[in-house]
Amino acid sequence: MKVFHYQNVEAKNGDEGASKLKVRWLITKEMGAPNFAMRLFEMEPKGHSPFHSHPWEHEVYILEGEGLAVSEEGEKKISAGTVIYISPNEKHQLKNNGKKTLKFLCLVPHVQK
Repeated sequence: MKVFHYQNVEAKNGDEGASKLKVRWLITKEMGAPNFAMRLFEMEPKGHSPFHSHPWEHEVYILEGEGLAVSEEGEKKISAGTVIYISPNEKHQLKNNGKKTLKFLCLVPHVQK
């Protein structure tokens, strides 16, 4: 068992095409997790992830803040407590249109690395 505070994990800049976005890789294959990675994202106001797709799924849980989940079908409001499932190959983006940091957990399978 591994127990630690999330702030002890380095916050790194988000992927290319992201703005005002930091990610902390909380649980990884290197720690011994065989199937999924857990990441904590912190997005500043007016920040966004890139509008992109890839062949793996995402499971997202919004912890704090508010914003928009964007897909080719349009935009949906998100806030603390919102759950998002993003299918493989689905174009997606998250945006912070609020006044506070948008924090969310995102789980992805290791096949994406």
